[in-house]
Amino acid sequence: MKIYRRYLAREVSAAVVLVLAAFLALFGFFDMITEVKNVGVGNYQLHHAVLFVLLKMPGRIYELLPIALLIGTLYSLSTLARHSEITVLRVSGMSTGNLLAGLLQVAAIFALITFLIGEFVAPPSERAAQQLRLQEKGQTVGQDLRSGFWIKDERSFINVKVVLPDTRLRGIRIYDFDESAKLRSVTDAVEGSYIPPASWRLTGVVRTNIRGERTEIVSLPDQEWRSAVNPDILTVLMVAPERMSLLHLSAYIKHLAENSQKTQRYDIALWKKVLFPLASLVMVALALPFGYTHNRVSGVSLKIFSGVMIGVFFYMLNGLFSNLGAINSWSPFVSAMAPSALFMLTAAVMIWWAERR
Repeated sequence: MKIYRRYLAREVSAAVVLVLAAFLALFGFFDMITEVKNVGVGNYQLHHAVLFVLLKMPGRIYELLPIALLIGTLYSLSTLARHSEITVLRVSGMSTGNLLAGLLQVAAIFALITFLIGEFVAPPSERAAQQLRLQEKGQTVGQDLRSGFWIKDERSFINVKVVLPDTRLRGIRIYDFDESAKLRSVTDAVEGSYIPPASWRLTGVVRTNIRGERTEIVSLPDQEWRSAVNPDILTVLMVAPERMSLLHLSAYIKHLAENSQKTQRYDIALWKKVLFPLASLVMVALALPFGYTHNRVSGVSLKIFSGVMIGVFFYMLNGLFSNLGAINSWSPFVSAMAPSALFMLTAAVMIWWAERR
């Protein structure tokens, strides 16, 4: 039994690596086509585009690994079925549970790899890719509003016109309110640079103090500004929540909650990060029933096509439930868990049907 499990693990792993390499080559090609149109903007050259695509590859691996595991497992089991190896094993006493347990052991390894890449490799790589493109194109971090971006920090509202790729701030305006929500000062600064652990060095400062019906204007060459806003929070502007690490997501959710702001989207992204590696277990469970179908009934190519369609549907369903959860204020856990739960239920029904046959 142990020998067969090692053999199964080797066959599945080799197929998964092959499928993943094919996917990466395909997505890399399309990413490169998209980036070519940016060549020549500012200092952005072809080698920058190539480096940008390479830096995005860890994120692609994170997204595609469960789908590659599904297709690779489908191909491996179809090959074993074609050679009647699964039939021999079942006749020899191997139950469906034993076969599933062997596949889940392989899936657990890939789930761990998915988690490690999504937590420690993809987020910094994605951030570096965005910083590279912005810096070489001579652009700044984009904002949704013409006035820049806004952030709340306790009793202060902060407006920043420009966030540079190195997280320096330009065009800063800070509205400071007292406990009774009355405006007490407005501070304008030309630029701000972060000083760990929790302060900024503002330069070109003009502060307007409001004292009843009188105002007082104070000009300073520089000023230290203590705030909970930090570069980790600013990286939200460059990296999508789904590509952020759990540590950065948790810190940003805490910041939003402390300032009485909505956290629904980021809560869903957090739970998706936690649960997404488990999709690998779901994928091999879905692939198992196909191994019980003989090649003469359903060809390998048809099974692989089915795997691709299932993978695409799972990816779309993940995005759909995330959006529906954010719009309808569903529980973040339910929004993140629903696609995997539905697919696991489908896998259980398919395995039961294959056993009955």
